[in-house]
Amino acid sequence: MGADYPIVKSPVSFAATGQPMVLGQIKRREFIALIGGAAAAPSLLWPLAARAQQGARVRRIGVLLYLVPGDAEGQARLAVFTQALSQMGWSEGRNLRIDIRWATADDVHRHAAELVALAPDVLLAATGTATVAPLLQATRTIPIVFVNVIDPIGSGFVASLAHPGGNATGFTIYEFSMSGKWLELLKEIAPGVTRAAVLRDPAVASGIGQFGAVQIVAPALGVQLTPVDVRDPGEIERAVAAFAAGSNGGLIVTGSALGIIHRELIAEVAARHKLPAVFPGRFYVTSGGLISYGPDLVDQFWRAAGYVDRILKGARPADLPVQTPTKYELVVNLKAAKALGLEIPSSVLARADEVIE
Repeated sequence: MGADYPIVKSPVSFAATGQPMVLGQIKRREFIALIGGAAAAPSLLWPLAARAQQGARVRRIGVLLYLVPGDAEGQARLAVFTQALSQMGWSEGRNLRIDIRWATADDVHRHAAELVALAPDVLLAATGTATVAPLLQATRTIPIVFVNVIDPIGSGFVASLAHPGGNATGFTIYEFSMSGKWLELLKEIAPGVTRAAVLRDPAVASGIGQFGAVQIVAPALGVQLTPVDVRDPGEIERAVAAFAAGSNGGLIVTGSALGIIHRELIAEVAARHKLPAVFPGRFYVTSGGLISYGPDLVDQFWRAAGYVDRILKGARPADLPVQTPTKYELVVNLKAAKALGLEIPSSVLARADEVIE
């Protein structure tokens, strides 16, 4: 299901397209092992890269992100992706060229068409459904590797997980049933919660599906749900403020590209209205959120680089199965908990992969 790759945690700089980018800090043991191995045996690493370049034409990768240009989370993921490719013998400027487009709702289709017009060898849909759909509308022949997609079958991207069947394959991010765990976690850290606002993207099926999964477990937990659409900052602020006017409230944020774009606002609004909130990814917590549980998104970009490498060497997306997450992480922000007057249970802290002081 994928190798145990290093996990990126915080940024340093690199250049993928002539622009400053951001790369995470690898876990201490893996980082020391990686650097130590490279220093001790450069003769093993450099000839490998050199052999990959001998007689090879420059290959081209197009990357589409549904994020604000320069977004730190997007930069970190790109850095992981390019670093993984580098370890596989692909180096930009020698045997590889990477074209990157940062897109919004207004121009994502235009940017997808631009990338397809460049005739790359493979496309990376780097921000879930919001980037896969426009790319598939633009091409049914160029290979596409996607990451962070919630429901690739329901969205029509692949025929099945085991046999994608078309020109797209990649990595899913959640099973719908997992969404119910966010509500269970909310009740565990804030037992008094009887009402929960659920932020979702109603424009995509996965947003509706995740809300449905939370609805299934809500009655047993004694929680009444209120859906909140994530479309623009004003709507988020108004809806959360109206919900917070009641008592015993909490917040659940489902996975979506729009949620990532507005993550700092969502974390700030939840804190302002004293709402304990559960988020789908670590980057929400590092942006000030309380607690998150979800797949290790960085790991997906390491694995995606492996699929890109295989496609560049002749594999077909139709023959590469869609893979599910292999790593999940629970992250807790004690500073945010203190501001809310919450004491995180020891049972939760014991399970946490990371605790932010």
